[in-house]
Amino acid sequence: QVHLIQVVELAVLHKPTMKISDDNLRVGSHTGQNALIARSKLKGLGVTPQFPDLTGGGNDGNGSTGVKKKTYQILTAGCQMNAADSERLAGVLEHSLNMEPVATQTTTTTTTTTTTTTTTTTTTTTTTTTTTTTNGRKKKKKNDDPDVVIFNTCSIRDHAEQKLYDALGPYAAKKRAGSKELALIVTGCVAQQEGEALLRRVPEIDVVLGPQYVPHLKNVLESVEWGHQVVATAPMIHQEQHIMEDNFAKPIREHTVKAWVNVIFGCNEHCTYCVVPAVRGMEQSRTMESILKECQGLAEQGYKEVTLIGQNIDAYGRDMVPKRKFADLLHYLNANLPPEMSRIRYVTSHPRYFSDRVIDAVADLDKVCECFHMPFQAGDDEVLRNMRRGYTFDSYMRIIKNIRTRAGSDAAICGDVIVGFPGETEEQFQRTLDLMEEVKFDNLNTFAYSPRPNTEAALWKDRQVPEEVKAERLQRVQKLAAQHGSERSQRYVGRTVEVLVEDSNPRNPNQVMGRTRQGRQVFFDGNLDELKGSLVDVKVTEARTWSLMGEKAE
Repeated sequence: QVHLIQVVELAVLHKPTMKISDDNLRVGSHTGQNALIARSKLKGLGVTPQFPDLTGGGNDGNGSTGVKKKTYQILTAGCQMNAADSERLAGVLEHSLNMEPVATQTTTTTTTTTTTTTTTTTTTTTTTTTTTTTNGRKKKKKNDDPDVVIFNTCSIRDHAEQKLYDALGPYAAKKRAGSKELALIVTGCVAQQEGEALLRRVPEIDVVLGPQYVPHLKNVLESVEWGHQVVATAPMIHQEQHIMEDNFAKPIREHTVKAWVNVIFGCNEHCTYCVVPAVRGMEQSRTMESILKECQGLAEQGYKEVTLIGQNIDAYGRDMVPKRKFADLLHYLNANLPPEMSRIRYVTSHPRYFSDRVIDAVADLDKVCECFHMPFQAGDDEVLRNMRRGYTFDSYMRIIKNIRTRAGSDAAICGDVIVGFPGETEEQFQRTLDLMEEVKFDNLNTFAYSPRPNTEAALWKDRQVPEEVKAERLQRVQKLAAQHGSERSQRYVGRTVEVLVEDSNPRNPNQVMGRTRQGRQVFFDGNLDELKGSLVDVKVTEARTWSLMGEKAE
């Protein structure tokens, strides 16, 4: 008989001089482990890296202690989940530790509303001195280095680990020199994937933090102050009070109009190319009530749009008792959110589990936007079987047909595709182009396959496609995707569309930028201070590949 238990607290012997032992320092399972390692001097230098006093100088949420605030910087790469995690990390640092940001967060987010891309861009380690974020919060303008530097990493693309090591170099050098009390933290998917190996490669790192431990950052830092390095990558069950109800875990949002809202963590799929199940853990759905509470709080703060996020959002609720469906969540939020919250988006769907009920919800519910993110990854059935995706060319096209029939031809369909998967022939690649021609995606994120650690496809050494072939196929996919993007943009010309104003045009300060309900960017003349967060009717005058130009309708 098997019982599922939840470990709420774990007592660990807590001495700065304790000896390393697998018996008393490690907990966890085969997919990760936690380690509390006594900090030692660096080999060859005789220097013990210094760590700033962080937990003693913070506050308990009731006010400042009068101690000079410490500063932090978060450098983020990857998907929407990482962007949301960075906001939660900032929430812990500011609410719980009374810290302030030293520079603008650099966030690279792969979404279905950006241009086609070949790789996931990683951030640099250069500290900027801009003084405001997109949400208008003032940031400390100074030349001093931050006291805490957090790398929120992505492991989807090739060479992710080496790029992280390169970025860590300047900060590690400062710690080796002993001239700066600096907390160096690595979190995100590379942290979960590499674990203690990161400490062996870069011993100056203080914390290796799996994404599931983001709300517990303060507790982890307390252990570091006692003289330890901490690896926290063991699986854990998410607790609602640590997701949102604990004030210290409330995110510091990077925008005032739109916000990410996690609805399901982890992924139970095991696609042969993907690292997500290994680094994000098993699926864990949040309750509908807690999701609504977070969205209502955002509406009270003036937010107009929420994007519900999950690695496999169509799996929402299947781990609950009684089971729920994602369509149930959409109906629940649409019925209970106030009028001020005008738009609901979501990512990312899985064709294997996608339901017609979701299509009907998008078609019938006034707040849910007409945009479907439906990654197809490949067009050939054999390649899809080797990927272990669980659908075929024909079953995918049936979904597209149902979307066009039930939600209308104006609904946006976006996707992801991988070229050069192991064993993919030219004939099989042509099926990918065939699928693109049939669908004509509004936006498409494109990737050349790269072997990832701990994935099945990475072991197929004799089936790997040459790099030059992958590059050539990627160019063909991108060219066709741009052609389709331009065609889909043309349908807006001469029409008046509803645009939610988000920001200014970074290339023209006299213009603002917003999005249609289908997710298309629209630029038009206007004052951001007057229009930000407003729904504006805009007449489209020009169509570009991935965006539109227009003017306010009379």
